[in-house]
Amino acid sequence: MKKFSSAFHGIALAGLMAASCAVWAHGDVTPQTIDTSDLEPLGDEWREENPYRGNARAIEIGESAYAQNCARCHGLDAISGGIAPDLRLLEHGVDGDEWFVYRVRNGAVRNGVPYMPKMADFLSQEGLWAIRSWLETRPADE
Repeated sequence: MKKFSSAFHGIALAGLMAASCAVWAHGDVTPQTIDTSDLEPLGDEWREENPYRGNARAIEIGESAYAQNCARCHGLDAISGGIAPDLRLLEHGVDGDEWFVYRVRNGAVRNGVPYMPKMADFLSQEGLWAIRSWLETRPADE
C-alpha cells in the first residue's frame, strides 16, 4: 500500500508541475521588436489597406515578425493549433485588412480576460502590415 501511495503522490506531483508550467507558459510576454528600416515609413495614422501587399521585403520581415510575436498562439507557419484563430483563413484584400487593423489595435477580451493584447501598443504599423503581408502568402489548405 505504501508503494501505491508513493507512486500516486509522484504522479500527482508531476501532473501539478506540468499544469503549473502550462499556466506560466501563457503568462505575460514582451513582444519582440521588428526591424522595418527597409520599408517605407507609414506615419502615425493607420492605413485602411495594406500598403505592403505583395512587397517581397515586407513579406520576408513579416515572416520573421510573425514567428517571434504571433506563432505562440496562432501556430507555427500560421497553422493554428486551436489556441487562437487560424490567420490563414483571414480574408485577403481590404475586407481582411479591416478586421486585421481592428484586432491588432483593440486586442481581444472575453469575459474581462485579455486573450490577445493590443499589439499596436507594442509593434509599429509597419511591422504589423508586414505580418499581414506574409499571412496573405500562406495557403489555407495546408
